Amino acid sequence: MITMKFGGTSLGDTRRLADVVTIVKTHISTKPAIVASAMSGITDTLLETARLSVQRETEKVKNNFEAMKEKHFNVADTLIKDSARREELIDRQSAIFDELASLLRGVSLLKELSPRSLDAIASFGEILSCLQIAAILNDSGIPAEFIDTRKVIRTDARFGEAVVDFSVTDTRIREILLPLIDRSIVPVITGFIGSTETGLTTTLGRSGSDYTGSIVGAATGSAEIWIWTDVDGVMTADPRYVKGARVLSAISYREAAEMSYFGAKVIHPKTMLPAIEHDIPIRIKNTFNPTHPGTLISSSAPETKQIVKNVTSIDHLSLVAIEGNGMLGVPGVSARIFTTLARIKVNVMMISQASSEHNVCIVIPQKDSENAVDALQSEFKTDISAKNIDAVKLQTEVSIIAIVGERMKGTRGIAGKTFSALAQAGVNVVAIAQGSSELNISLVVEQEDAPKAVQAIHDAFQEL
Repeated sequence: MITMKFGGTSLGDTRRLADVVTIVKTHISTKPAIVASAMSGITDTLLETARLSVQRETEKVKNNFEAMKEKHFNVADTLIKDSARREELIDRQSAIFDELASLLRGVSLLKELSPRSLDAIASFGEILSCLQIAAILNDSGIPAEFIDTRKVIRTDARFGEAVVDFSVTDTRIREILLPLIDRSIVPVITGFIGSTETGLTTTLGRSGSDYTGSIVGAATGSAEIWIWTDVDGVMTADPRYVKGARVLSAISYREAAEMSYFGAKVIHPKTMLPAIEHDIPIRIKNTFNPTHPGTLISSSAPETKQIVKNVTSIDHLSLVAIEGNGMLGVPGVSARIFTTLARIKVNVMMISQASSEHNVCIVIPQKDSENAVDALQSEFKTDISAKNIDAVKLQTEVSIIAIVGERMKGTRGIAGKTFSALAQAGVNVVAIAQGSSELNISLVVEQEDAPKAVQAIHDAFQEL
């Protein structure tokens, strides 16, 4: 069997939903299980409407609510040919919208939007989406059944970023889904959501529907997990900025994780964990170009002459430098830096330290730079007064450029080729970092130089 996950862009309107039905029909022999997101834009509208309810913006709430109803009812009217089935779907959708309206009224009356309420409201997009996909498949002659993952995926109560209890979840998935699949019934499973032991609705956080797809694929022992999106696969660089960027036919889990961290449009690392544990390949496919083979992500990518697989960048960052002669040989300086930043919840994207221990550079999101500098100045106030450490320095508007590839390990000349390309392009390197795995080289440049830096490195490795 195959687990297929369809994202919001694949489900944006009636035309896209019809394409999804065609894709499922084409691969029906694989005994697919379907995991789906909310229709494009619906989750954002739900969250906005919840916040408007708190502010008692009655007219805006009503407009959003009616627009969502119209969008979903239009799907039923357009794509469900059988009148009885169409009326049944509309009745179910109406009941769900009535429940949503009650929740929004409660939020408005209390003038309070808790994480628990926000998760409950956010879940409606996936529920409405999967109900109509199951109805459309049935109307098209493909036996299908709607599966609400709140009855399947058990989580803790960390609303907004719930942690899955796999000991319960895997058993429930197998008990509920495998009998349906054995009877050639397509399960249509809500992505992104789960529930606590007491039945409270939770959401799985960023890329939650992809994560659901991986959880389902791993638990059912799928041959592959297909993530249907709006691109042909993972590319060597962002094609919007880099001429000659191409789709990669295959990459390893480790390469995918590195690329995703450094801004490439790849599956989120958390999503891959269930697949990695069960050694199930993940394939990135394009709903708008379904015959393209896409990119296969697996435990070990096939042998290739490609050394560098991907060049990417993260923008809107700042570089913070702590330096001074008093840092030489003094233990605990790095620990103090990270403890201080953790306390104010600032994520460190990269660290670079001189071997002399005279200088430590960290790269953080630009939006956090002022708070970070203030906190570090306070932490090292005594050291700065004693002139053991200079004042904390800040450089804004920088970018991280990341070069990723499994075959970089042990290959001579990668760094030299990279820096030669940057020098020829007139790009100055501010800081450098490389892990012991040699899977990645990261460097910092001024943000205005990032596009030509990525292009120059991409051009230098023509075997990409």
